[in-house]
Amino acid sequence: MSHADRIARIRIQLDDWQPAIWRRAEVPLTTTLKALHDVIQAAMPFDNYHLFEFRAHGKRYAIPDPEWDSLRDKTYSAKTMRLGTLVDRGITQLTYTYDFGDDWRHTITIEAIGDADPAAEYPRYIDGAGRAPPEDVGGIPGFELFLDAVADPKHEQHRELKRWHGRPFDPAHAAEDEIQTRMKKLARRRALGEV
Repeated sequence: MSHADRIARIRIQLDDWQPAIWRRAEVPLTTTLKALHDVIQAAMPFDNYHLFEFRAHGKRYAIPDPEWDSLRDKTYSAKTMRLGTLVDRGITQLTYTYDFGDDWRHTITIEAIGDADPAAEYPRYIDGAGRAPPEDVGGIPGFELFLDAVADPKHEQHRELKRWHGRPFDPAHAAEDEIQTRMKKLARRRALGEV
C-alpha cells in the first residue's frame, strides 16, 4: 500500500507542563513537516506568528534560511520532508519547537499507522486535554504568571492580563470547537490541493 492510502495517528504534547496539554490527530503519511506544523498550530491552537522547527535523529527540519543555517546546524526543508519518509526510516518520535522566544517545545509521537478511511477528511482531530498557552505569554514562566493572575481577581496583574488576552481563559478547556473548525479548514485546503 502506498503512503497515500495510509495515515498516522499522532500525539502532540507540550513539554515541561503539568497537567499535560496534549492533542491526538490523524494525518496522511504524505503530509510534509510544514503541513504537520499547520496541523499542530490548528490543534493546540496557536496563531502561527512565529518560526518553528522539527528535530528527528539529529536532523533539523524547518524553512531553510541561509543566514540562520550559517549560525546553526544544517536545516533540511520542512516543505519537502514527508512524515511517511521519516516513518520508513524508523522514526516514531519527533520534537517540535514553536516560537524560539517563548520556546514552546513539544513531543510528537507516532502512536499508530493504519489504513485511511475513504470517507474521512484528513487531517482529523481525535481528542486532547488542556488549553495551550496564549501567543507571546512569555514561555513557561509567563504562562505560570498568566494563569495565577487571571485566576485571582486580587492579583496585581489580573486586570492587565485579562485585558491583554481579551477573552476568557479556562486552562482545563481544550477549545475543541475551535480545533475542529481549524482542522476542517486544513482538510478542505488539502482536498483542494492547497497544502
